[in-house]
Amino acid sequence: MTAPDALLLTGTLLTDGTTVRDGAVAVVDGRIAYAGPRAGLDSAALPSLRGLELPPGSLLLPGLVDLHCHGAAGGDFPGGDAAAARAAVEFLHRSGTTTLLASLVTAPREDLVRSAGELKVLAEEGLIAGLHAEGPFLSHARCGAQDPRFLLDPDPGLLHELAGAAGGHLRTMTYAPELAGAADLVQAMVAHGVVPSLGHTDADTRTTADSLTHAADLLAASGHGGARPTVTHLFNGMPPLHHRSPGPVAACLRLAAAGRVAVELVADGVHLDPETVRMVFALAGAANVALVTDSMAATGLPDGEYELGPAGVVVRDGEARLRGSGALAGGTATLLDVVRRTIAADVDAAQAVLSATAVPAAVLGLSGEVGSLRTGLRADVVVVDSGFRPALVVRGGQVLG
Repeated sequence: MTAPDALLLTGTLLTDGTTVRDGAVAVVDGRIAYAGPRAGLDSAALPSLRGLELPPGSLLLPGLVDLHCHGAAGGDFPGGDAAAARAAVEFLHRSGTTTLLASLVTAPREDLVRSAGELKVLAEEGLIAGLHAEGPFLSHARCGAQDPRFLLDPDPGLLHELAGAAGGHLRTMTYAPELAGAADLVQAMVAHGVVPSLGHTDADTRTTADSLTHAADLLAASGHGGARPTVTHLFNGMPPLHHRSPGPVAACLRLAAAGRVAVELVADGVHLDPETVRMVFALAGAANVALVTDSMAATGLPDGEYELGPAGVVVRDGEARLRGSGALAGGTATLLDVVRRTIAADVDAAQAVLSATAVPAAVLGLSGEVGSLRTGLRADVVVVDSGFRPALVVRGGQVLG
């Protein structure tokens, strides 16, 4: 890692859904001092810039933003091991995910509170953007890799306890809207500054639509900086779309197309077929899709046996599944891998990048800080070659690798 200084990066910029060829990004004191066509760079108005030699045909992306990530490099965020969590964050930053939420999974109350307290420190240091609680207020019928022993009906008291343990850094929470008390829970989430994320649900279409609309209205009225509710890994952890029983998927797609919610997609080649990814982008639009990894401790490591919170996981050929039931147990791809596979699904590259940067940044209310290559924003830049393989990562003006 090098200290922040005045850097000049040149190549094709992919930012905010647009492509700027022969572009340049100037970095001064950890911030973007200029981003745009190279011809518009007034070098005389900037300090002496140190140009970095990049591969021919390099593409410059904003730092990627992951809303749903359980760990990497052997580190399991739900496990509450601070050193392992730091190792995971360092790996993810170097892989191009410069902003991320550390996701918890359903676990005993005391374990959730303890893990939230451990991860709060990383948030206070600026290493993560906060926490995502995937559970425990989820459907037994659609629990997936979540441990059914610890699932609970909505309890605003536990939400308050978790938010307090996280020191105000609990940013999103997954919930099933059909559970008793879900409407009150959504109201309590918004009051705590937590973005509701519908998922792991067996709800019907009407219940889904009503809950998401309620959450969107509450967020809009609360002044959350344009934040909107999300859908936790659309298609996964919910009934499949059926022409006579459309379930939650139909409502989620309709509300996403209307711009009221953002739907997460784990477009890693395992959780979703490429045709499904292509369909969602076509129906909802990239501005309403947040690409995520759902990554767990095995990310960046070989096949083997790992943990996801209280559960044992076996990874074979890059697929993570619960030991015993065989249910999918998170992903092993980085967010840059997900972007690459989204493009391979015939999604426009600039649109795929938008869904991994500006869209999730807006969900977190961080559009004025990260998610774009714009003057004044934190200097988070991912340089890739024409095959979207990483060449260089800059975070806050620091060259990570």
